[in-house]
Amino acid sequence: MTKVTLGRTGIAVNKNGFGALPIQRISRDDAAYLLQKALDNGIDFFDTARAYTDSEEKIGFALSSRRGQFTLATKTAAQDTNGFWTDLHTSLKNLKTDCVDILQFHNPAFCPRPGDGTGLYDAMLQAKEQGKIRFISITNHRLAVAREAVESGLYDTLQFPFNYLATPEETQLVEDCAAWGIGFISMKALSGGLITSSAAAYAFQAQYPGALPIWGVQLERELDEFLSYIETPPQMTPELQAVIDRDKRELAGDFCRGCGYCLPCPAQINIPTCARMSLLLRRSPAESHLSQAGQAAMARIDQCIHCNHCASHCPYGLDTPELLRRNYEDYKTFLNRRP
Repeated sequence: MTKVTLGRTGIAVNKNGFGALPIQRISRDDAAYLLQKALDNGIDFFDTARAYTDSEEKIGFALSSRRGQFTLATKTAAQDTNGFWTDLHTSLKNLKTDCVDILQFHNPAFCPRPGDGTGLYDAMLQAKEQGKIRFISITNHRLAVAREAVESGLYDTLQFPFNYLATPEETQLVEDCAAWGIGFISMKALSGGLITSSAAAYAFQAQYPGALPIWGVQLERELDEFLSYIETPPQMTPELQAVIDRDKRELAGDFCRGCGYCLPCPAQINIPTCARMSLLLRRSPAESHLSQAGQAAMARIDQCIHCNHCASHCPYGLDTPELLRRNYEDYKTFLNRRP
């Protein structure tokens, strides 16, 4: 069993983390089954967020009686101290616990610091003094904010997108965290579903002993795949390296990572799906995307009001309206090719 130690926290957990965003899409009982099966079989790190609708409640329902057996991380996207305390008290209630192991600022546009005028980091310190949290952490999609957080020395862990499509600057961030004793949590280890070989994704992560990938789990077959890696972790082979090399060629350049920070869209366009449609059509079974429901979702692109909300909120600086337009044109080509 491969363990990851999250830097100076000393927390040691299985190399497979459970990303609990997807369980908001399934029933409470189905979520409880997956969560309990994961814990029963060696997964002992669970990551959620106040923003993930009922994910926290499902974790509390399923696992609160076994609280001492796992590490629990959640997030707050609060913009002020009132929001911070409301979020924290709600999270503790939903999770049915007195203390969260890791509380993370959820993708802030800046790096919260003591005395910066927002009161957010000071509230974190107070919550830690009160025993409501153990470690102060941050998540982000912006390299500059993530780097500032690491260099500040204020954060015990960093959660940041990291997979084999990472840039050299992003890889350096992981290495810096290891050097400075900061735990690193890999979000988007499958690049929002664009990476289809979990074995290749795991083998890549295995090259970074301090990186903890969290896998988004919604289906039992997905969980079983990751559980199988506990006893037989994939190692880098020429075959898996070939998969990685191919993906790097196909996914080079600007593409939507599916983070969802462009939402909500005033025109009700499902941007994270629609802006990646060209890739999804080529990397997953196309028929569901070409269904009547899929066509209706893509047709909403014509309703774009060009408010620029999506582009201004994209942490990767993408020209999202143009990306949507190109994907829709490609989508219509796929439709016309159908018999």
